[in-house]
Amino acid sequence: MNVASRHIRLGLFVYPAGHHLAAWRSDASVADAGMDFASCLRIAQTAERGLMDMIFLSDVLAALPRPGENLAATARMSNFAHFEPITLLSALAPLTGHIGLVATATTTYNEPFHIARKFASLDLLSGGRAGWNLVTSSSPAEAFNFSRDAHLQHGNRYRRAQEFAEIVLGLWDSWDEDAFLFDKASGRFFDPDRLRILRHRGEHFSVQGPLSLPRSPQGAPVLVQAGSSEDGRALAAETAEVIFTAHITLASAQAFYRDIKDRAARLGRDPDGIKVMPGVSPVIGASETEARQRFQRLQELIHPEVGLTLLSRMTGVDLSGHDLDGPMPPLPEVEGGRSRSAMLSALAQEQALTIRQMYQHVAGARGHWQIFGTPSQIADQLEEWFVQQGADGFNLMPPSFPDDLDRFVELVVPELQRRGLYRRSYAGRTLRENLGLAVPPNGWRARKRD
Repeated sequence: MNVASRHIRLGLFVYPAGHHLAAWRSDASVADAGMDFASCLRIAQTAERGLMDMIFLSDVLAALPRPGENLAATARMSNFAHFEPITLLSALAPLTGHIGLVATATTTYNEPFHIARKFASLDLLSGGRAGWNLVTSSSPAEAFNFSRDAHLQHGNRYRRAQEFAEIVLGLWDSWDEDAFLFDKASGRFFDPDRLRILRHRGEHFSVQGPLSLPRSPQGAPVLVQAGSSEDGRALAAETAEVIFTAHITLASAQAFYRDIKDRAARLGRDPDGIKVMPGVSPVIGASETEARQRFQRLQELIHPEVGLTLLSRMTGVDLSGHDLDGPMPPLPEVEGGRSRSAMLSALAQEQALTIRQMYQHVAGARGHWQIFGTPSQIADQLEEWFVQQGADGFNLMPPSFPDDLDRFVELVVPELQRRGLYRRSYAGRTLRENLGLAVPPNGWRARKRD
């Protein structure tokens, strides 16, 4: 096993003002950070200084609230206002040197050729540091921006996503590594024998190919996936190389970890070729008490309308007519983010939480793992999940930027390094090298040529 593969992997999930719902209101934050390139650059360079594997940008293709939602509540929220992810990462590429650049792009409201070309371009621009976070869109509001009257149903979204991923991977395999000759003497720009034309025809797409770019410096951009529903797990086990997931207990994380690795093995994949990275939101202080006090100051900035709107979105249920200090109503299965809704429903029932307590709980990290303490205590908890096979690493979700990111890089990273759990230098230049992932073989070599 590669020595680097035994280290904790760290991604940085970037919400420019911070992951806490009210972070943008803090005096320490930059309220318009999502639209300020200098702030985004500072975050990326700080993460690289902390030797993190990647920065990760989420995306939702709808700014205004869903039908029936309170526009006044949306006016108090900041996390919808940010640069388009691939555009931003392309601007950051020449100003960083090692850190991976991962962007979210939906298979529901895009076409495969577009996505294959954009990420191949980012990969070439960055010298092999690009990754695609494949999502199927959990927000029904996106449908109305793409000439649709309704969001695709859950099962249909994932069937489309599976075919979409197959096409993108095929397009990334359009050319052998040495296909482009640039031979001025012979006048041959490329070798046609090293070209493969996709000619895909399926249920959802018909794509001729080939891609109009050479093969990636790392073989292909890293494929990231975040779904934890049954459909999401099946897709991840088949296609993903990094999985972002949400768990709040070690037992739940371990069960997911084993399930994904077992599914991958049954499909003939190397389980170590998938890095499971749960989200974690660390709050760091000189003591655990101080850390919780810092977090409480953010909690006090939550406007009730905003908290209720967030919880309604995450559960897929309109909670506006309910008593904030009353119990959470039963949550039905939804067509959006099924795994997250199910997790929140179980939490509400197990702990008998009120609606107010629930939105306070999700305000910090939207249902991801939250930890509090000194740098040593934070490292203890990360180490436990890593050693006990609950995670290969973590997707960091600092409550506020830049303060909580700076604290992690300056205080927790050295503690992890002291324990031998974290790298002291990057393993290489590409995202695959740093994650300890193999360069994928050109998949079309094993297929029948037309």
